[in-house]
Amino acid sequence: MGRKLEGFQHVTERLQSVFGPATHGDTDTPVLHKHDDFETASEADLKNFDVETDSEGHHYAVRNNDPGPTSTDYSVRH
Repeated sequence: MGRKLEGFQHVTERLQSVFGPATHGDTDTPVLHKHDDFETASEADLKNFDVETDSEGHHYAVRNNDPGPTSTDYSVRH
């Protein structure tokens, strides 16, 4: 094994001894959405985008109009 990999494994072993093993949860349990104000604002913001696919199969978002600053845009001070 390389020195970097051994160092990484040593760090993760120490973290596990301090914090315990990683918990992954039940993968069969459906995701519960909070439906709070932030999620509602995010859904409203996402309605301003369309998903496009290029000829190589890459997906990207294109703004379908310009609504101005959005409620989840942290660069905008309210």
